[in-house]
Amino acid sequence: MGVTGWLKRIALCLCAALLIVVLVGAAIALARQGGALKPLQASGLAWDIWFLGWTFGALWSRPAIARPRLRDDLLHWTPTVVGFALLAEGSAIRIDDPHAALWASPLWTLPPAASWACTGLVAAGLLFTVWARLSLGSLWSGSVSRKTDHIIIESGPYGLVRHPIYTGLILAAFAMAVQIHMPANLFGAGLMSVGLWLKARLEERFIAEQLGREAYAAYKARTPMLIPFLPPRH
Repeated sequence: MGVTGWLKRIALCLCAALLIVVLVGAAIALARQGGALKPLQASGLAWDIWFLGWTFGALWSRPAIARPRLRDDLLHWTPTVVGFALLAEGSAIRIDDPHAALWASPLWTLPPAASWACTGLVAAGLLFTVWARLSLGSLWSGSVSRKTDHIIIESGPYGLVRHPIYTGLILAAFAMAVQIHMPANLFGAGLMSVGLWLKARLEERFIAEQLGREAYAAYKARTPMLIPFLPPRH
């Protein structure tokens, strides 16, 4: 393994260690409030557990043999990262301009049952991404790339949509944003969704170029991109 590989693994381990600290802190806070988990706390915990597993899972992946240009990657990473940051922390932003306070003003109030339903959707979306990642196995990559002995996976959730990981993330992001009910967080979920859509388009162009357009065309013709059961669009 080269230096880059080791640095990547060290960075992933540090992220995982930081997340473990966050989870321990959340457990302590929960114990102090009597162990009563609120819906929004449950959603946040689901995201934390998902990210921890996702981080460790990145250690088992085939090496990439080709990647798109950096500027193409930045086109989708920028809205995705900014959107995720707004989703997670948008309502905590303090803006001095009183006219901009609407950015962090509640849009509605959810009854407990509806809030728990949102938590269920968060969990469903994240579990869908886990199913997709298990279906990919070592072909998974956090960035657009061609792996060693790359093939097109069409089984499991990939029989429902071409990009089930992005589908699950978009569902979980909007469910969380509705639960938080702040404009900043909803905007973040929308921006994150745009970034994932751009990534899906880049991934399809890149894989078609790498593996041959005919190899991907048949799969694309019968499977929708992000929304299950819709007719595929070309």
